[in-house]
Amino acid sequence: MNLVSSDVFVSDVDRERFGAKTARIIGLTAEGLSSTLNFCAKEKIALLIARCNLSDLEAAQAMEKEGFLLMDTLLYYNIDLIRQAVPDDHGVAQVRPIRADEEDEMIAVAEESFRGYLGHYHADQRLDNDQCDEAYADWAHKAFTSRSSDNFLAGEIKGRIVGFGVLRMNNPDEGEMFLGGIHPDFQGQGIYHSFLCKAMEWCLSKNAKKMVISTQLKNISVQKVLMKFGFEISRGYYTYHKWFDQFASD
Repeated sequence: MNLVSSDVFVSDVDRERFGAKTARIIGLTAEGLSSTLNFCAKEKIALLIARCNLSDLEAAQAMEKEGFLLMDTLLYYNIDLIRQAVPDDHGVAQVRPIRADEEDEMIAVAEESFRGYLGHYHADQRLDNDQCDEAYADWAHKAFTSRSSDNFLAGEIKGRIVGFGVLRMNNPDEGEMFLGGIHPDFQGQGIYHSFLCKAMEWCLSKNAKKMVISTQLKNISVQKVLMKFGFEISRGYYTYHKWFDQFASD
């Protein structure tokens, strides 16, 4: 990730994945749209991935007038760890820190759990679906490589890795489970519940006061579990893509 300014930046990771010079910006506003487009022209950006606040319809409509296409809607939920107790976990999976020799099993789970996942990559018809699948698996691989001793969790059933979750502290008060997946053959068995319990315990062990997690608007099943735990919506983003054909190779 090559930071270019305080707002928009060139994403080397996305360029390596898709072969198109890509920029990203979070929190784009209508007022900042012109300077962002000028940056893309100057830097010969082929693809701009832009997120605006869910409540900022002015920004969303301004982007749509410029040919941006909506790709996904991302919701953030948080929970007050001081007021909300960790629920009991009676799940079928043992959730524990992953071991160093379990990377290949984890990657296999990541590949299956994210196959065809309709995030903003897969929603873009100009991006190759196989490369989109690989993007999430690669994200999991990088998280595994940079893990600490306890922040990368594996879910195990009868000796088989069936899910994973990755945790981080965003600041001294806030922890997050920012990446995770469950093998399709094992979904619907309460494994996500077990991961949330362990994630809350991990955040509390780091003296966090709250925990945050994000999910897609369409992911109703996950949101139902989060609300049962006591999570509440805190913010959301629209994700837009804009292609600049004069700089795109496809």
